[in-house]
Amino acid sequence: MNKIKKFLYNYLSNFAYFYQYLRYRVFIVVALSILVGLLDGFGLTMFLPLLQMVNAESTVNPEKLGNLRFIVDGMQATGISLTLTSVLIFLCVFFLLKGFARYCCDAYAVIAQQYFIRKVRLRMLDSLNSVSFKSFITADAGQIQNTMSGEVDRVSRAFLSYFKAFEQLILVAVYMGFAFFVDVKFAVLVSIGGVLTNFIYKKINDRTKEASRTLTSDAHHFQGLIIQHVSNYKYLKATGLLNFFGERLKKGLLNLEKGNRKIGVLGAVISGAREPLLIFVVAAVILVQTKFLGSSLGPILISLLFFYRALSALLVMQTAWNYFLAASGSIENMIKFQQQLDTTRETPGTASINGFVSKFELKEVSLQYGDKTVLKNINLVINKNETVAFVGESGSGKTSLVNLLAGLLPPDAGSMFIDSTNRLQLNVTSFQKKVGYITQDPVIFSDTIFNNITLWAEPTQQNIDRYHHAISKASICDFITTQPQKENTLLGNNGINLSGGQKQRISIARELYKDIDILIMDEATSALDSETEKSIQDNIDALKGQYTILIVAHRLSTIKNADRIVLMSNGQIEQTGTYQHLVENTSLFKRMVSLQEL
Repeated sequence: MNKIKKFLYNYLSNFAYFYQYLRYRVFIVVALSILVGLLDGFGLTMFLPLLQMVNAESTVNPEKLGNLRFIVDGMQATGISLTLTSVLIFLCVFFLLKGFARYCCDAYAVIAQQYFIRKVRLRMLDSLNSVSFKSFITADAGQIQNTMSGEVDRVSRAFLSYFKAFEQLILVAVYMGFAFFVDVKFAVLVSIGGVLTNFIYKKINDRTKEASRTLTSDAHHFQGLIIQHVSNYKYLKATGLLNFFGERLKKGLLNLEKGNRKIGVLGAVISGAREPLLIFVVAAVILVQTKFLGSSLGPILISLLFFYRALSALLVMQTAWNYFLAASGSIENMIKFQQQLDTTRETPGTASINGFVSKFELKEVSLQYGDKTVLKNINLVINKNETVAFVGESGSGKTSLVNLLAGLLPPDAGSMFIDSTNRLQLNVTSFQKKVGYITQDPVIFSDTIFNNITLWAEPTQQNIDRYHHAISKASICDFITTQPQKENTLLGNNGINLSGGQKQRISIARELYKDIDILIMDEATSALDSETEKSIQDNIDALKGQYTILIVAHRLSTIKNADRIVLMSNGQIEQTGTYQHLVENTSLFKRMVSLQEL
């Protein structure tokens, strides 16, 4: 009894999962399935008068039809004489209508499937875009990759298998209803046989579900390995570790193959056993019905047609359910993943701003990652169009502070104000549209120079003018004009065709094209050679006073001209002032300058 309750709970919980996306469409699928069964049932009932006509020279005895005599009565009530021709016409009409209903059912199932997958993907994408940055950076990249791609495809197949099983369950009920209506004793015997076959499938279904969960876990791991292999390819290649890491990928691939093979074999067992079991049950019931119960063969044959349909539908349902269980681990993962996204969603404030017009102000701000405090009691004011650099040893909190100023992280304690608007009340997206962000590893899309800088803007004259203005301010015109396709030159995967300085300049041009107020440079020149670094620094100095520029710097030579330098230590502000002021008054900064031989 508990197992039945568990089965019903799982079945209904999955139904609820699909219903939350499909709503009324679920009931249209159900209604069409019922219609297919009814039309097929009425078509099959026409074989009984047809058999009587063959045996009794084209005459039908309504009394021998038993419960099905209503068919003959209905035809005669409409004035239609019961002849071989009329019976065949009705037979064809019912099956023609059934064929049309089947077309509508299958076509609508595909429409509902595509609608369901679209809703799932859009909801996940919206939820992922709403996740807090702090939650995102601690998430499993392999899980995100696998769930957003492979798992969605598996859930799509699970959808079809689930509703295939659901449809077959409805057909079983319809055919059983007709069978009981024709011959109750025969129906009871075959029902017992159908129930017994279900025990054979139970163990296979349980093993399939467990294999599906394992397959989902292995797929997460494999996707994570692929991400690492691609992102770290240069290092692995340069250090001769490609084959070593490749062995880990091969092992993950073999685990996936093993899981898929196990699920496939279990499905093959069910598929191969389906028809022999069906014939065995039917043959046994006919033997019992005719030899021991003395039933007439005519109604048994019609009832047999219904039960053959019902048992076929039952076994198809069991096969479809097994296929569904094979992907059920993906649904469990999808539900869990969606819950994770929902619980880590960042709630935006209602106050919007159109630009940065005054100042940042931080009052007693603290920030934590788990149990670790990375910023403690920060008090800071940054005015519009001021160039402020953040320096300090690794782990001092400078990048965390800039991430907080960029709106990526909310303070865990204290208050942060942007133009007198509290950060917690601010719609951060409206603020971030005015922020340009450049990191040590610039973001380069696998597309043309123009699309990289304009972010796929339409090439209108206004946008072209903005593009030329941005590349001029970023000092990258000379590089672009030397390219064979000019602005239409493809940059390759992650800008593989560019030098570090060229990547940085394209990144700067992109941010300037966006019409920003704040430009953040997080270790943007630390990976460049001295000459390129000096050139980029000249670009930054040329922008001074036009934007609020926040610089996280490791090389102190790049921040000599900053209006103010914030020296960080152990998550706190040690001192602020100009470059010369800190050299003269702060031993920590003076030691850092000395170590870099400035």
